[in-house]
Amino acid sequence: MLFNSFTFVAFFALVYGVYLALQRHLRWQNALLLVASYVFYGAWDWRFLLLLSLSTAVDFGVGRALSGTESEQHRKRLVWLSLVVNLGILGFFKYFNFFQDNAVALLRFTGLNVSPFALSVILPVGISFYTFQSLSYTIDVYRRRIQSARSLQDYALFVAFFPQLVAGPIERASVLLPQVEQPRTINSSHVHAGIGLILWGYFKKVVVADNVAVVADQVFNGYQEQSGLDLVIGALAFTLQIYGDFSGYTDIARGLAKLLGFDLMLNFRLPYFASSPSDFWERWHISLSSWLREYVYIPLGGNRGSAFGTYRNLMLTMLIGGIWHGAAWNFVFWGGYHGVALVLYRLFDRRGDVPTERLRHVVRIALMFCITVGGWILFRCQSAEQIFHFATHMGLSTSEHTLGLSTTVLVCTAPVLAVELAMQNRRDLLVLVNTPLPIRVPLYSALLLSIAFYGSRAASEFIYFQF
Repeated sequence: MLFNSFTFVAFFALVYGVYLALQRHLRWQNALLLVASYVFYGAWDWRFLLLLSLSTAVDFGVGRALSGTESEQHRKRLVWLSLVVNLGILGFFKYFNFFQDNAVALLRFTGLNVSPFALSVILPVGISFYTFQSLSYTIDVYRRRIQSARSLQDYALFVAFFPQLVAGPIERASVLLPQVEQPRTINSSHVHAGIGLILWGYFKKVVVADNVAVVADQVFNGYQEQSGLDLVIGALAFTLQIYGDFSGYTDIARGLAKLLGFDLMLNFRLPYFASSPSDFWERWHISLSSWLREYVYIPLGGNRGSAFGTYRNLMLTMLIGGIWHGAAWNFVFWGGYHGVALVLYRLFDRRGDVPTERLRHVVRIALMFCITVGGWILFRCQSAEQIFHFATHMGLSTSEHTLGLSTTVLVCTAPVLAVELAMQNRRDLLVLVNTPLPIRVPLYSALLLSIAFYGSRAASEFIYFQF
């Protein structure tokens, strides 16, 4: 069930009406949200609910068992059980075909003629998100950072909460679980912020991302026939598409949650204004980057050892982040590319002698944006040959399509850039919500009209659903 479908709008309106009627009955509210979350997820394929339920039951049981024992050996076995079950499910459904195909190719290269198993594995939507969310709970209980959940219903809702189930943010139990367990108050500030976030999220998805997706698909799918400047425009189009698509989803998710009385974590903080790779990862997909830092990078040793150890840990963490996105080599390359960027900036970045502080900052942002676009080319390309073609043919040569492609990208970029410049200058990510009413009303009206007249008519999937 897609956020950008009339089915979901009707679904949420029905759930919200009943939810408000149960406002003084927390247990029944949570039961309603849990049922709604399972209906929402099962709408893709009811069989996916079996995996979600298995992960939920195992980690709830592990959490309770961890709270009931002081034996360190037993506690380690329990957390390993959670790791094996969750990563085993994720590995089988997401990576089985990838590793099998590569193993077969390697064996054939050595002269062994083998055939792959005839096994069709369907990737459950959002499995990477709820697996990491559930894993963080058991790890935090093991580390004694939080107490285990007492109610299976509450814990199941924490894992399956439908606004953020399939594409995040990846919430921590220490933040979201108390909101599930305690009565929630829906006040006017929650409603105003929720409406503003939902409108802005829908605008970024159906008006911006879905329109520039046409340009990105045209260029990347027919890359061999494109001029040098068309390749550049296609790369920029995908850069805008993936941001509008993913951050748009997150804004809608956060807005829906606010209407329900929940506060989800911030997942994007103007990432294309980043001035370095480390700054970028503090702004882009914050819930994943912070998860990787806390549960991968720091346990590996972080920056506590030698310089070589720090660089190794950065590379391993980013490679894991890359493969988390999908079972394909382009995601591995993308993760490695960002790992190399992080290492090189730590080695050589001395914030060179640019005449003024302001100019220096602008130059650093422009350089980091170029690095980011290069990464998105790796992310979007489907083969090494396609990557090589982009790297060697991007330039300033034009075609008869250049004007039309560039016009679409510029028109879609302008409103996002204008709003985000206001956010940056005012240091307020809710600048649309916090504008005075005489300005806010025409702004919201313009967003609604844009969605109605220029938004994509087809309910296309969000890019990160495949992860």
